[in-house]
Amino acid sequence: MEEGDFLTRIELVEDYKFKIDFNNVKEGVLMMDEPQPLGGGDYPNAGKFLAAAVGNCLCASLTYCLRRHRAEVISLTAEVSTTLSRNENGRLRITHISVELHPVVSEHNKLDACKQMFEDFCIVTQSVKAGIPVDVNVVEGGHGSL
Repeated sequence: MEEGDFLTRIELVEDYKFKIDFNNVKEGVLMMDEPQPLGGGDYPNAGKFLAAAVGNCLCASLTYCLRRHRAEVISLTAEVSTTLSRNENGRLRITHISVELHPVVSEHNKLDACKQMFEDFCIVTQSVKAGIPVDVNVVEGGHGSL
């Protein structure tokens, strides 16, 4: 991602279903919905997209670091656990995100080097950390596929 602004358009389709357009033909559109009972739960909601964004950004940052160190990324999966809790006013808030990454790499020593620095490259996670605690754990070895 380059420095500068980017535009995302959001359009109400029906009930609580929204079409998300990233203003780029290649990216297409995504759908979002609120879970029941408010919405139909037909698509992920904003909280799930936030969790996915944090996890994806960390995966991309770790992959970037490993490749820069000339290590082969054989596989990489991540699990993102997100905690919803009520605040002092009784409003639901995301209060914690925990990410566990499971890389399989060609050279263990290069993974060790990247463990010390890859989080700092992650735009989304570092931005989110300003308001929500985010724990990151890298566990070498695969953990299945999606």
